[in-house]
Amino acid sequence: MAKFQMKELVTQADLFTARLGSSGSSNWYNDKEVGKFVKLAAESGYALCAAGDPIEAYVSSVEPAPLDDYSIGALANDGLKEVTFDGDQATAGTGTVAIGDYVVCGTVVAKGTALSAAAKVCKATWQPGVSESANVSDVNEHLKVANYAWRVVSLGSVGTGAVGSTGVIKRMNG
Repeated sequence: MAKFQMKELVTQADLFTARLGSSGSSNWYNDKEVGKFVKLAAESGYALCAAGDPIEAYVSSVEPAPLDDYSIGALANDGLKEVTFDGDQATAGTGTVAIGDYVVCGTVVAKGTALSAAAKVCKATWQPGVSESANVSDVNEHLKVANYAWRVVSLGSVGTGAVGSTGVIKRMNG
């Protein structure tokens, strides 16, 4: 095991404020969403990612009181983030992740349920810089991952990248 490993730092990320979810008390977020990945979903608003979505940010904190019928929270979209590896995007739960792989959101934990471990990521099917065909939809998929490029920088203490092991990802173009 390496003597030095990259780790998530609590104070490292630049945070920004956004609306979370959609309006209405049944849609409000609370502190159980902290650490989960989000994507732009509406005017000034972000929603939880689905499996396979590019990671645009993650929830750092949630205000206890809503504003204009929306939850408000602080989001981070840079720095280092501890994660649990979840295999390949096309076959979540199988496969391994390696240093330098670009990742997308893995298997998600439902809204209203706190994470019991670090959020899951999968190796992105489309790795930026690797051309597989001239198909326009392939190019669009490459661009989605490249625009929100989170890359594996540490495989953690186990060092295998196997499903269920933890490591660290870093935003590459934030």
